[in-house]
Amino acid sequence: MPAISSNKPYRVGRSKTGLGLFATKPIKKGTRIIRYFGPILDSRIPAHDEIENKYLFELNGRWTIDGSVRKNFARYINHSCRPNAESDVRPRERKVFIRAIKNIEPGDEINYDYGTDYFKAYLKPIGCKCDSCEKKRKKLRAEARAERAKVKARAERKATKAGARSPKSKVAKKKKLNGHAIGKANGRARA
Repeated sequence: MPAISSNKPYRVGRSKTGLGLFATKPIKKGTRIIRYFGPILDSRIPAHDEIENKYLFELNGRWTIDGSVRKNFARYINHSCRPNAESDVRPRERKVFIRAIKNIEPGDEINYDYGTDYFKAYLKPIGCKCDSCEKKRKKLRAEARAERAKVKARAERKATKAGARSPKSKVAKKKKLNGHAIGKANGRARA
């Protein structure tokens, strides 16, 4: 892992989704954190348009930044549906900066929303792993467990009631034939 100078407010570290960028110092809302950089690709050139990796950052319909360069630490910033940073895209300058939209404390992971196209192509098939989506899934799983427990408890109560009623119902019920009760007396059937 390349070393990051200590005067930077971030570091690369292990996160739930692999590697991530973490704050090492408090970062105030509105502060420019890091620049997303790499070779600029022109979509009109077929060789550039065929490049396929997860670090492509589209500036507009024509220009794209290939952020797979190892010195581009911004590529380690993960997606979040409730981010603490956002991308500040400047297509005319062909630059992208990541800016804080919330106060970020030391140790917090820096993240931003990748957008719907990237989400549909890469994240939706495997499921979003950001904290807000994990909490939402955890809550839904807990609700589903509680619902299954309720259904099971209802079924057990119903079975218990049916079991308690069945001996009485056998004694109380008599077969009827043409409106007349039929029962046994002294081992013989009566009519």
